[in-house]
Amino acid sequence: MKLTYKGKTKDVYSLENGNVLLKFKDDCTGKDGVFDPGENTVGLTIDGIGKANLQTSVYYFELLKAAGIKTHYVDANIEEATMEVLPGKVFGHGLEVICRLVATGSFIRRYGEYIEDGTVLEGGYVECTFKNDAKGDPLVTSEGLAALGVMSEELFKSMKEQTLKITKIVADDLKTIGLDLWDIKFEFGYNNGEVILIDEIASGNMRVYKDGKIVDPVELTKYILNR
Repeated sequence: MKLTYKGKTKDVYSLENGNVLLKFKDDCTGKDGVFDPGENTVGLTIDGIGKANLQTSVYYFELLKAAGIKTHYVDANIEEATMEVLPGKVFGHGLEVICRLVATGSFIRRYGEYIEDGTVLEGGYVECTFKNDAKGDPLVTSEGLAALGVMSEELFKSMKEQTLKITKIVADDLKTIGLDLWDIKFEFGYNNGEVILIDEIASGNMRVYKDGKIVDPVELTKYILNR
C-alpha cells in the first residue's frame, strides 16, 4: 500500500484493489490541550483514541447500513486501527460538513451577539468549511461552492439531506443512553456519480453532553460501545 495523505487524525493509503485504507491516530483536534471538534488543528493526543474512534465509526457505519444509507465503509481491523473504504473523490481540496443541533463552540464565537450559547437550533443547522488550516477552515455557502466549481447546488442538496438524516440517527442512538448530541462533523465524497459519506463517525468529531456537561472523547466511546 502507498501513503497518499497525512491528516490530523488519520493517515490515508491506497490499496492494490483500488480501495483506500485509513489508519487512525491518537491525535485530536483542539486548542491548548482541550478537545474541541470545531478546531482546525491538533490540540492534544489521547492514548488509544485512534482505535476507539475506529470502533465508534464501525458501529455507526453499520447502523447507517441497516438504515439503507450508503457510505464508503467496507471493513475494519480494530487491532491495527485501520479501516478499508471505497474510494471517494473529495470536493475541492477537502470539505467539512457540520450539523449543529445546539449553538455552541465556533458558532457562538462567530454569532454570539445574536444567539446564546446552548440555544437549540430547531431542525438542525448545516454549514460547510473548506479544509485549509492556514486560512482557519473558512466557511462557504452552497452558492459559493457552485460558483467555485466545487459542487453543484444539486449535489449540495443531496449532501445536506444526508447530513440531517445521519445526524438524526446518531442523535437518536445517543439519546437511548442518556446523551445529548450538540454538533457533529462529517466529510462527503463523490463515488460513482453520487455523494456518499466518507471519513469517520467518531467521538472526536462530535460534541456530546450528559446532564449539562460535555463528555470527553474517551468517555463518550465507552458510553457508545459499552452499553
